[in-house]
Amino acid sequence: MKRIILITLISAGMLGSCVSKKKYVELENNLHSTELQLAQTTQEKTELEEKMAAIERRVTEYNARINSLKDSNDDLQKSNDEKLSLEGVALMSKNTKAQMRETLAKMDPEVVAQAKTLEDSINLAVGYNLKSSITDNDGGEEDDITIDIDKTVVMISVSDKLLFNTASYRVNSKAHGLLKRLAEVINSEPSLEVMIEGHTDPRSISNAVVQDNWDLSVKRATSIVRILQEQYGVAPEKLIAAGRASYMPLVDNDNPDNMAKNRRTRIVIIPDLDKFFSLM
Repeated sequence: MKRIILITLISAGMLGSCVSKKKYVELENNLHSTELQLAQTTQEKTELEEKMAAIERRVTEYNARINSLKDSNDDLQKSNDEKLSLEGVALMSKNTKAQMRETLAKMDPEVVAQAKTLEDSINLAVGYNLKSSITDNDGGEEDDITIDIDKTVVMISVSDKLLFNTASYRVNSKAHGLLKRLAEVINSEPSLEVMIEGHTDPRSISNAVVQDNWDLSVKRATSIVRILQEQYGVAPEKLIAAGRASYMPLVDNDNPDNMAKNRRTRIVIIPDLDKFFSLM
């Protein structure tokens, strides 16, 4: 009996030993398979991380290029604005720029060389064209007319000897040709406002008609405004008459020549550059 039990126990032990080894091999195979999958997954993860890093580098490079292009575009826009604008007031078309170059080609090269900016060149061209338009072809009036331009505001100063007799506010008949040509320039642009300013020297004046230099300067401006309106068809709503008396001299009133320079009429106009050059 004891022998049978011993044999049975030995057989059971051997059988149990065989099952455990089979499970071990199976587990070992599973472990190997898992390790392979883990290695593959790790490799795929590394490859994905490398691709993502490459994509991030490209995105960074593209952003840097975009920012660089934006900065360049801003610089170009700023430069373009500076070249095409006058303090944000007026933009020039290509045609206007071409006309400006043609005008500058007619001028004294030494004068043109003094222009340091596009605004300087525009001012020279506008002044040259305007002076050519309102003076006689023989140039007889040129020394008595000066033109200054500030941010497209055109200021034309005309000596009183072209317009009035001493202490008078009646316009000389010889001045009508000048005023007619001035009216043509004013009428060329409906949006213009034109201010006519009278200026005197400091010598006092008082008579039955004129009370003082304030009165004289205003009456002279009004006389010119009436001629522009009534004889040359300038719309009255575009005109402003003003008097400055002797309080805005160009030079010191210390000699007769300087006082003659200060006796003047100033016409202030704001031209549309495109239409102005087309007119010229």
